Amino acid sequence: MIKTTLIGHACLLVQSKETTILTDPVWFDYIWEEINVLCPSIVLEKDKIPPIDVLNLSHRHQDHFDVRTLAYLVRNERILKPDSIILAPKDDLLLDILNELEFKNIRVVSDFEAIQIKDVTITPTPSLNQSSTAEDSFPEHGLLVSDGEVTIWNQVDSQVNPDIIQRIGELYGQVDFFHSRFVPLLEGNFSYNKALKLPIDEYCTFLNVVKALGPKFVVPGSAAFRYRDELAFLNQYTFPITQDQFLRDVAAFCPKVSREHFFPGDVAHISASEIRIDKQSSSFVSILEDDSHRLTFKPNTEVPSIKTQTIDPIEYKRELKVVENFVQNNLLDRVLKSELLEGWQHWQIVYQLEVFMQGETQVWTIDFGQSGQPKLQKGDIGKINLYEGISSSELCALVEGNTSWDYVTLCGNYRTFNNIYRITDGGFEIPPENKSNYALEPLMDIFPWDGDMDRRKFMKDVKRWKGKSE
Repeated sequence: MIKTTLIGHACLLVQSKETTILTDPVWFDYIWEEINVLCPSIVLEKDKIPPIDVLNLSHRHQDHFDVRTLAYLVRNERILKPDSIILAPKDDLLLDILNELEFKNIRVVSDFEAIQIKDVTITPTPSLNQSSTAEDSFPEHGLLVSDGEVTIWNQVDSQVNPDIIQRIGELYGQVDFFHSRFVPLLEGNFSYNKALKLPIDEYCTFLNVVKALGPKFVVPGSAAFRYRDELAFLNQYTFPITQDQFLRDVAAFCPKVSREHFFPGDVAHISASEIRIDKQSSSFVSILEDDSHRLTFKPNTEVPSIKTQTIDPIEYKRELKVVENFVQNNLLDRVLKSELLEGWQHWQIVYQLEVFMQGETQVWTIDFGQSGQPKLQKGDIGKINLYEGISSSELCALVEGNTSWDYVTLCGNYRTFNNIYRITDGGFEIPPENKSNYALEPLMDIFPWDGDMDRRKFMKDVKRWKGKSE
């Protein structure tokens, strides 16, 4: 028999008779650069969590790979024993962070390479996110756990296809218990002016995976967080599917598959003869408040304006000087050196940067459609093809290298849109959809979202939490 206990979000404690596995631990609020909190909120008695044999880290997203929790675990020899094995993807940045935190016994996993630990076989499953067009092109994996009697599969965030599903069936036959992806997250769509509706094609793949896998039992997995406090308005735009909705759709799409809610503190008991979920029966975690109603998807409601997050008057004054200096003395020069300049000029782009301060805004414009070298000018010239609105606090942090686009694009204080077209004598042209890079925002070109930015972001957290016991 295998038991799985949901601690929160994607963090599971998987227990066989002899082996205990912990996955993707995120135990502290706030998460993801302090943008999100767990939802539902939990009471976690960490001193009651049993010692673990295996710590599995599926990928580097911060709602799965939380530096603060990892820094806590590596110092807690009761939970993370000296001989505990750390399973990790072949991701150089992730591995560097683990080494910097001084983890031992790190084992890099390979797709479908079985790992025997005491009485269970652990098999990482692949993800299709690593491609030239994927937004998150770094290794990740799902996880199969079998004790020879029953098999569970935690899909986590992995993207799979029929070949992967077929291979799982060849290895283990029918999966007994399946933690399934269930919600296509629309993170960032609000800031980027992208579609704010359920992406039907992506959602259908989740249902098709359940259908093709044909498990005995399925529960919704991961995606149990929300935006906090002043960022709460973003909950209206990000979570287009609820557990209730997913389970209703599974009932209609795969009526033979048993299904149920699965919340923090619930314990699933999986045996060959019976599968049951005991609600709120965990000895170490329970729901503090069921606040999932805050995730109601209503993408047509009023939103607050962009604003600086700086309150201190001295820091605010310094911030404005940094922003003014960047815009007046660096912006145009950096734009003129960009590889995208030719594209902006071809499409006659009129670019507007609007910086939001304390109750006022400042606008600068660059007209790439005029003959001669583009110039920076203050104010609006009556046409916008490409727009970036950003708070002075976020622009200052970008200039000084103290933040990442992960935070800037998800905190609600950066918003962009484009209306790209080209006018000729009697002609009207729009760019092909597969060449949308013509609309790449100048700020994102000047401060590229690359491996260096990711590394700075994570190492900042390492420096903050390394050596801390809480």
